[in-house]
Amino acid sequence: MIDFHCHLDLYPDPSAVLDGIDARGTYVLAVTTTPKAWRGTTKLVGDRKRVRVALGLHPEVVAQRHQEVALLCGLLPETRYVGEIGLDGSPAHRQSLELQVKVFERILSECSRLGGRLMSIHSRGAASRVLDALDLHPGAGTPILHWFSGTTRELERAVSLGCWFSIGPAMLRSGRGRELASAMPLDRVLTETDAPFTRVGDDPLMPWQAYDCLAGLESVRGIDRIQLGKLVEDNLRRVVQAQPALFPA
Repeated sequence: MIDFHCHLDLYPDPSAVLDGIDARGTYVLAVTTTPKAWRGTTKLVGDRKRVRVALGLHPEVVAQRHQEVALLCGLLPETRYVGEIGLDGSPAHRQSLELQVKVFERILSECSRLGGRLMSIHSRGAASRVLDALDLHPGAGTPILHWFSGTTRELERAVSLGCWFSIGPAMLRSGRGRELASAMPLDRVLTETDAPFTRVGDDPLMPWQAYDCLAGLESVRGIDRIQLGKLVEDNLRRVVQAQPALFPA
């Protein structure tokens, strides 16, 4: 099982979640919302072989914490994984969009200078602006668009730019999410939860529930969910080849 976008540090009891991850053999990319959270989450994860921590500065907090981009760039040499980064053009955050763009492009530029990183990218309400920035920084690394919600044309452009996509159960609950998932190249799809923000009833999704989305993907792609699970695992191996430090083969 693979959860390629999970806010591990934001669970009420992250240590218990880590125990569950170990027990089930789940591969997890734990994204962070601020660079200050990265060290604490890295310490929490310790030497677990299947969990890696990504260095992030979430666009939703850029208005208040944009000065932390300098800290993020200073920490980049210590990690191969960056996220959650990106842009948010939704009404609540649209006012800070131009500042978000400056921060995002600075991160991409530094990633490029350091030889590229694996990046988990937020693009809600700003897919075209995200793709513009990626187009300007082709050496930044491997972009994985988490919970992509752009237009069909934006999806086509993302594919042409070499983007990957992480999809989860919450995304496939909507007709729009299923429509986009039906058009994504399956050889560039990974699974995620975006937990603990995503829930089943009153309970947050757990990393080992990322594969719950395979039933929805099966219905829109006509491919058995067991085959889809194997495909996602193959995709992870291919990302590993591009970023060898990510997970053991």
